[in-house]
Amino acid sequence: MDEKRLESGELFADLVNLASAVIKSNDNGYNDARRLFNAMIDRRPAAIVQATCVDDVVHAVRAGHNAGVPIAIRGGGHNIAGNAMADAGLTIDLSRMRQVEVDVSARTATAGGGVTWAEFDTATQAYGLATTGGTISSTGIAGLTLGGGIGWLQRKYGLACDNLIGAQVVLADGRVVEANETQNVDLFWALRGGGGNFGVVTRFDYRLHPVGPVVYAGMLLHPIDQAVRVHRFIREFMTTAPRELGLVCGLITGPDGGQAFAIFACHCGSVVDGEKACRALMDFGSPSINMMGPRPYVEMQSLLDAAFPAGRRNYWKSTFLRAIDDEFMGMATKAYAVTPSPYSALVLEGMGGAVRDVGSEETAVGFRDADYNFLIMAGWESPTDDDANRDWARSVFEKTSSHAADMVYVNYLGTEADEGSDRVLAAYGADKYRRLAMIKARYDPQNLFRLNQNILPAAA
Repeated sequence: MDEKRLESGELFADLVNLASAVIKSNDNGYNDARRLFNAMIDRRPAAIVQATCVDDVVHAVRAGHNAGVPIAIRGGGHNIAGNAMADAGLTIDLSRMRQVEVDVSARTATAGGGVTWAEFDTATQAYGLATTGGTISSTGIAGLTLGGGIGWLQRKYGLACDNLIGAQVVLADGRVVEANETQNVDLFWALRGGGGNFGVVTRFDYRLHPVGPVVYAGMLLHPIDQAVRVHRFIREFMTTAPRELGLVCGLITGPDGGQAFAIFACHCGSVVDGEKACRALMDFGSPSINMMGPRPYVEMQSLLDAAFPAGRRNYWKSTFLRAIDDEFMGMATKAYAVTPSPYSALVLEGMGGAVRDVGSEETAVGFRDADYNFLIMAGWESPTDDDANRDWARSVFEKTSSHAADMVYVNYLGTEADEGSDRVLAAYGADKYRRLAMIKARYDPQNLFRLNQNILPAAA
């Protein structure tokens, strides 16, 4: 694309009416506007439209469609692959669309496409309500929900997408449609797990549940040499744990600079029930740090924020696991011992519970039966350390591959150049991918929305 033509207005003449909301490469604030969570991503859009309403989005989509340029959609900007920025193309930034409205009697909430989980939770927790969100509060609701949505509440209330009851979508031709259980039902099915392939979701409607505002939650740290033993206990413990208990564990570098095995737990029922449910977890072994206790749910939602700040360099690899045994934990512990960076982590996210209650064909999500998701999070500061950290993450992925299931969480996938197109297929399985491709062909036949974990439109 000819960026000079765009800046002169010849290519995107339609954007002149949005001049106050359009940032070009020679404008003040351009570098701030294109900055994403992952500092590895350094893309230069020709223009960034900072939409404030659905009409702005319609205007921008039509302009991009008419010009035939790549369009990226930015919600929270948290995606590791950097899909929120279109190199030499058009980025539609929803971060100014941050309204949240709560209907307390109906236990529902409506939120704009640029809302983060911190903002959403603050609004809903004012009424003691919540829905499944991410585990880092700066994550946007849009990307997380559209890819499935793993979070603390999933074992009790399902994934984020399982709590999506409706959406407003701007399609590739600029039409604005509603998607729910009675309108554009096929699109609604695809939005729940299919990612940003089908349009720009400008409004999300969620079902809410009574949670908090105070829950029993927090963190336990064990010496790293106890990782295999502690996780053996966790595997048994979680077979009878109540659904209210969400658990994430893994290998991290602790606040004292030493490597440790961490357990993060959140019980979304009463504080009394939470303490009872977590008692055996707290009593096992000799944790060096015990931060479990009553705390606001919004505090638990942001507990990991400081460990994964925006502006750090990141490279992630991920897969669901068939099972975890002592051999896997031994391999993971040895691999973590040689990580080049104290900011890296090997994370195990517990699944099950209500995630499995939803029929496998009811949404596009392809990992209902998984027990754990394994996430290799390499994080570091200096570009000179890029190769060492990427090589470490790839090595861990290869060494543990014998335990991997043929499933992957689409929200954790990196760039197609790094992952390969087969990994997108693995996120859904062949049958669901074919169904998604047919829906893509109906709503975006020219693949305008392709800067994502892309699903190609089915051939006519």
